Amino acid sequence: MKQYLLAVHSIGGGAPRSPEEIAMAFRDVDAFNAKLQSGGQWVFAGGLHPPETATVVRVQEDEVTMTDAPLSQTKEQIGGFWVIEAPDLDAALASAVGASRACRRPVEVRPFQDEPED
Repeated sequence: MKQYLLAVHSIGGGAPRSPEEIAMAFRDVDAFNAKLQSGGQWVFAGGLHPPETATVVRVQEDEVTMTDAPLSQTKEQIGGFWVIEAPDLDAALASAVGASRACRRPVEVRPFQDEPED
């Protein structure tokens, strides 16, 4: 099966979610994770701290620079992700519907590149 990234996008600048909404989303994400695990699609998942906690590392020739800030200066940032296995894009998209419903955020689906054959 092919692996897909389901990236959760957080959109800044809007009204913050209430503690009740956050608790419901955590509960629903836990249930979604259990469904992925029992269905054999689960590979890995994780939530991320806010973009302000990011550090960007760049290497240009032999010079290393580190910047305390997200790479993209945009309102939309990745807030978490799943790596799943699915037989095809349609199945991955169906999982993304469940992911978006559970976390109440937009979810971007991207296939991983195939491993080179020896």
